[in-house]
Amino acid sequence: MEQKILLLLQSKNEEAISLLYDKYSASIYGCILRIVHSPEIAEDILQETFVKAWRYGPSYNRTKGRLFTWLHTIARNSAIDVMRCNAWKMSKETCALTCISDWKIEAINAEVIDLRELVGKLDPKYRVLIELIYFQGYTKEQIEQELGIKTGTIKNRLRAAIKHLRTNFDLHSNEENIKQKNRI
Repeated sequence: MEQKILLLLQSKNEEAISLLYDKYSASIYGCILRIVHSPEIAEDILQETFVKAWRYGPSYNRTKGRLFTWLHTIARNSAIDVMRCNAWKMSKETCALTCISDWKIEAINAEVIDLRELVGKLDPKYRVLIELIYFQGYTKEQIEQELGIKTGTIKNRLRAAIKHLRTNFDLHSNEENIKQKNRI
């Protein structure tokens, strides 16, 4: 059955998506739901997964893994991307802004620091990446296409930018602490 689906998918036969969906949707949905914890979001990601499978089906390489594994990887990566984006779309009523850096999440109190001001002080090659990824929800792949920068370069620049932001955040926090102590 998998061989038949694969041949249909690679020849862009629409029956392939129906067969893929019937065979794998329940398992893939369960994997997505464990990551996003929202049935509505999981359904959207499931749909996106099958759209990507349709789009990239001809490039699937059987020697690199099973069809289910390939679909699962697409779904997992999409779910993680959504979670990263959603972490930055917190409501304005909350005073916490979440920074995501290589799977580590740190809460920064937005009342203590103007993160956008610190980002504005970055070198433009770093600032554009922070703006796109953390404030506009772009993925590294989208940035690679948009700016023509390789993924490795994007990751290196992000690390450097985050290191710079942390240093400036620490300096800013220390200054704020001194100001608060002087007020008391």
